[in-house]
Amino acid sequence: MSARLSCVIPLPAAFRADDILAFHRRDAQEIAERVSASALHKGIAWAGAPARLAVRFHAAVAEAELAVDGDVPAAGEVAFATMVRRMLGLEQNIEAFENCHRGHPQLGALIARQPGLRVPVAATPFEALTWAVTGQQISVGAAVALRRKLIMATRLRHSSGLLCHPDAGGLAPLAEEELRQLGFSTTKARTLRALAQAVSDGSLPLDAWAAEVRADDIRARLLAVRGIGPWTVNYTLLRGFGWLDGSLHGDVAVRRSLQALLRSAEKISEQQAGEWLEEFSPWRALVAAHLWAARSAAAY
Repeated sequence: MSARLSCVIPLPAAFRADDILAFHRRDAQEIAERVSASALHKGIAWAGAPARLAVRFHAAVAEAELAVDGDVPAAGEVAFATMVRRMLGLEQNIEAFENCHRGHPQLGALIARQPGLRVPVAATPFEALTWAVTGQQISVGAAVALRRKLIMATRLRHSSGLLCHPDAGGLAPLAEEELRQLGFSTTKARTLRALAQAVSDGSLPLDAWAAEVRADDIRARLLAVRGIGPWTVNYTLLRGFGWLDGSLHGDVAVRRSLQALLRSAEKISEQQAGEWLEEFSPWRALVAAHLWAARSAAAY
């Protein structure tokens, strides 16, 4: 049994489709995402079933289709269109941010070089949270390799051949020792298992939070999970929910880019970065995205 959902999403003028495609191009082995010059094909879990998301970019619209190897829940079309809009960053009020800060003596130069920059968002908050835990204190390349092993271990494959990033129900059966054998540290393995269990039993209602982002509540609930710190929370809020005000002053790439932007001979400390970013609330995470993009596509 298979089902299809589709939608056509209008895009603003000068929409930066390349940013979206680059975010999903991180794994050169393309086991779960295949990216061309103008399209993304991505394996995801949709209501627990393997599905292939296809997004094709045109001059003024994005055409999106979801092919599901299974049934589609009621109101699937609405949920699908909402997911695609969130993934493309279309709910992010970047115009207000740029109007407010394009005259800033340092940040203004980045805005001028990177107008219209939005933050690509993961297909689901759980995918973003899993990536955030995976990437704690390791390089992007190492995190990509770990993510690939996790996807392969859960064995959720769409009929197109794409493997799918697991949802919480797909990750929960993996034992701690299995995660350790994949290369996760003991702490990360236990954290991932705790998160998968909490999402599965409803104590971490990530999808419900995506419909109404209450950042303080999300932060408090996530910080209560052992192995979750401020960087992981703020990165998850950004990549999972599109929330733009988490301070990513603890991010090494952010601090390095800020050092270059400020032309500082000394390394920027977390405290200094936090104080500098504070001026840009409620867009501190969007500023971090500009700093990532200025440094390299890989960091972004």
